[in-house]
Amino acid sequence: MRTSSQGGTGGSPLDRALRLFADVRGGESVTVLLLALNVFLFFLAYYLARVLREPLILTGGGDTLSGAQIKAYTAAGQVVLLAAIVPLYGTLAGRVPRRRLFNIVTAIFVLALGGFFLLAQTGLNVGIPFYIFVGIFSVMIVAQFWAFANDVYTEEEGKRLFPIVGFGASAGAIAGGAIASQAIEPLGLNALFLLSAVVLVLATAITNLIDIRERRRTETAVPDAMTSGFLPAATGQFRAATGQFRAIAESEEYQRETGTFKVIKRGQSLEDEDPEEIKSTSGAFALVFRSRYLLLIAMLVMILNWVNTNGGFMLDDLVERTANAAVANAEGDLTAGEFIGSFYARFFLVVNIVTLLIQAFAVSRIIKYFGVKGAILFLPIIALGAYTLLAFIPILSVVRWAKTAENSTDYSLNNTVRNVLFLPTTREEKYKGKQVTDAFFQRAGDVLSSATVFVATGLLAFNGLDLVYLNIVLVLIWIVIAVMLGRHYSRLAAATETVSVTA
Repeated sequence: MRTSSQGGTGGSPLDRALRLFADVRGGESVTVLLLALNVFLFFLAYYLARVLREPLILTGGGDTLSGAQIKAYTAAGQVVLLAAIVPLYGTLAGRVPRRRLFNIVTAIFVLALGGFFLLAQTGLNVGIPFYIFVGIFSVMIVAQFWAFANDVYTEEEGKRLFPIVGFGASAGAIAGGAIASQAIEPLGLNALFLLSAVVLVLATAITNLIDIRERRRTETAVPDAMTSGFLPAATGQFRAATGQFRAIAESEEYQRETGTFKVIKRGQSLEDEDPEEIKSTSGAFALVFRSRYLLLIAMLVMILNWVNTNGGFMLDDLVERTANAAVANAEGDLTAGEFIGSFYARFFLVVNIVTLLIQAFAVSRIIKYFGVKGAILFLPIIALGAYTLLAFIPILSVVRWAKTAENSTDYSLNNTVRNVLFLPTTREEKYKGKQVTDAFFQRAGDVLSSATVFVATGLLAFNGLDLVYLNIVLVLIWIVIAVMLGRHYSRLAAATETVSVTA
């Protein structure tokens, strides 16, 4: 049973201090800070690898491929590989408990990083395969972490506490870039392979600690065979308001919202439930395509990434043209490369600062006062305003601030809300479905953007800013999906709460 107080008063000094950022209740601060540290380390490991992949890919394409072509091809390669890897991950999640799942997956990534280090030390060119690896690693390891966070918290707790957890992700992204830039000169470029692997091991150690702590806190009264330490990670259970895992009850509302048709008799106790009945038998992709709710999340993730990547190309195109024009007109002493580097240094700094401020002080309040249905609309509305403005005023300063608003909101509020959407789902939907929506469909958005850029600029001879009109249409579709998804979330949360009470 949960032990945290129901009100926003009392608790330890740490609980009270964290209330500046979110509605933290008595006894909740240790777990939420451990989760924030956990995701900080995962993002730190990813950004160390991300910094490493850029020089490797830029020097690894040979004379026949440009950097843009390489990125387009690798995006397609990631989607193809994820189509095979995600079902395998789902099969594993349906067979082993969550802690063993984390340890196996992490071990695979750590061994891969070690393998890349050894190959790079021999002088082999690993740029393209490592670029593909980092793209897969980044989405799968993050999706797995958030599935775990969803598994730890109830729907009510997650809405309150995910903003603090998300702050750890934002801070880890910034720290990764900063540490990598300082480590390359004294340690050498290849050392980042090993540094990323070490951080990944530390992150998984924290995950294990949280798993042990939370099982002791919430599952001591549960028969061993029915705890998360023995059952597979992906089961037909959800986290009830009491903090216990409950089997899906005979709820027509829940079945209608999720497409779940496996029924456990209403009123069964934990002692009466059969572990074999609640084990997952669905494939990862089948689970998503069967569920209207998960499919809407997948479509939202794909269109979001399509729009965002199109916008990034527009910014890249305009920055490059502005830099070349400045050099041609002898405006200042910078070369084109120095102009671009200086621009992006300032751009990323501002995006990171705004992201941290939004995550720390705005996200929890937006979710509290606007609800998930309202919060999920913030980013597409900002994007619609930004791209509409760009259609009328296509200049660099407008593109820059439009992308600053879009990216900082995406990395903070929208990232948190996307993970909140999985709180009322079953464990198999968290561990299997989230890999499909957050890994496969995110990379599918990259492929669609690459195809869009190829057709628009390569075949039709448009310039980058002409994509603004496509983005406006995509954002309108995105808004419709977000509205539908918000309604489904509200009904699903209510249906889950009903099952929680009556089961």
